[in-house]
Amino acid sequence: MSRTLTLLAPAVALVLAACTPSVGTDVPARASAQLTGTLPAMNTFGAARVAAPARSNTSIAADFLDLSFQMESGRAIDRISRFEGPITVAVASGAPASLNADLDQLLARLRNEADIDITRTGSGGASITIETMPRARMQRVVPQAACFVVPRVSSWAEFRRARAGRALDWTTLETREQVAVFIPSDVSPQEVRDCLHEEIAQALGPLNDLYRLSDSVFNDDNFNAVLTGFDMLVLRAYYDDGLQSGMTRAQVASALPGILSRINPRGGVANGGRGSETPRTWITAIEAALGPGAGDEARITAAERALRIARQQQWTDTRLAFSYFALGRLTLSRDVETSIEAFQSASTIFERTAPGGIQSAHVDMQLAAFALSAGRTTEALRLTERALPAATRAQNASLMSTLLMIRAEALDDVGRASEARSVRLDSLAWGRYGFGSNAAVGARLTEVAALSPGR
Repeated sequence: MSRTLTLLAPAVALVLAACTPSVGTDVPARASAQLTGTLPAMNTFGAARVAAPARSNTSIAADFLDLSFQMESGRAIDRISRFEGPITVAVASGAPASLNADLDQLLARLRNEADIDITRTGSGGASITIETMPRARMQRVVPQAACFVVPRVSSWAEFRRARAGRALDWTTLETREQVAVFIPSDVSPQEVRDCLHEEIAQALGPLNDLYRLSDSVFNDDNFNAVLTGFDMLVLRAYYDDGLQSGMTRAQVASALPGILSRINPRGGVANGGRGSETPRTWITAIEAALGPGAGDEARITAAERALRIARQQQWTDTRLAFSYFALGRLTLSRDVETSIEAFQSASTIFERTAPGGIQSAHVDMQLAAFALSAGRTTEALRLTERALPAATRAQNASLMSTLLMIRAEALDDVGRASEARSVRLDSLAWGRYGFGSNAAVGARLTEVAALSPGR
């Protein structure tokens, strides 16, 4: 399992400058936004507040089985595997300063929400070992991974030695005993935290991702980066006493209704059935559109192919919306009209299928950038105000920072300079967590500032 780098993570990788109107030299403009002096202290998140899944237990059981008995590649997993007994987590030396606090919060959530017996340990022989290293060193071995998890090893050196054999094959596991998580050390605190959530979740439980899940980190669209209420419920079921390592899909399917009825009684009356299968052709098109190694034209062609497949499948869910979102992202700098139309279509679907969710917040950020560049400040203020609560709930600091930067520019444009300064200061504090370095925060600030016609 790995968290994919490149455009597949829709954190906030928009090409804002492409929408900037030209301004003649005789047009009065305020000074360019730039970082001056010391940045404010980095903002960090407290305990996450997540909502319980609203779907039926029948739907959740189907998702559980598809997540647990298949790899992302499509390979079947014959028998479920998990840790049996208390689980310990160790962090190798050299980890970024932010990792420990975020890990402690995650482990507390796993104990309280998923009822998993999991604790930190400083000694060797931990169930899960987290090792960090510079991203370039990691990608010399696994080029396309931002972070990843492997079984039967507890260090980078062991992983390198074991790569040639079958020891790292998850499908051969009977019981999980040792797992290693590898995370880059020279990325933003948010990316480190996102890797912790996704990779530890897969170290503990399901190994598959499903694009049909709108409320889960077990989804390669990467909209959700912090474990959701659905994810915690799945992990709680995974470690319920009614299951054990070695059970087949049929045995797990037989036990799940009773387990879910007990741990999620509200799911007995919730609506919703199982989502449809996602054909490999659509997944391949999305990966070609948003993955590495292709030029702009090829990416756009792949996004258009994904959208055609989604329509042919007669989807009306978030997979259709994500197809539009991908097309909107890829046409930002080439065809503004197509990009706006794609984002608006994505927005309509996301608001219907996941109202007020993190997906809509990402789209609203893009549309707010367009509105700001066109001088529609009232619309930019409305869109950013609407998006910020979802971005905050999802604990996405990079998205929050960008929304606040756009909002600050819009406030400046309508003459609310004092409020704009306060909002911009807040954006920098969140930017330090979301983007990491001062240079990265400054680059995003400059990119957003270039949108404003007032500059």
